[in-house]
Amino acid sequence: MGRQMTEMLKGTLEGIVLAILAVRSAYGYEITAWLREQGFSDIAEGTVYALLLRVEKRGLVDVEKVPSEKGPPRKVYSLNAQGREYLDEFWSTWSFLSQRLEQLREGDG
Repeated sequence: MGRQMTEMLKGTLEGIVLAILAVRSAYGYEITAWLREQGFSDIAEGTVYALLLRVEKRGLVDVEKVPSEKGPPRKVYSLNAQGREYLDEFWSTWSFLSQRLEQLREGDG
């Protein structure tokens, strides 16, 4: 990924991760693996874990410790009602920005 992509991703990764959790519960490595499968190959696992800690502290997700076959229990994250509200706001903001950017690109801005 180029520098520009990395900078843009910093501002949207939280929304992307919450959108993943809106579909299904997951643990950190699952989220990182899915992001990499979708082409976000440069995302470090540590970045996702730090983000998950932040959204947990802000009360946007619920966390359940699930036994793991290997090692300590895994923290499985799921989006809660407060997280859904935040995600709805993220999508509204995203729609607004993408519409304005498209207008600029087409020369209507």
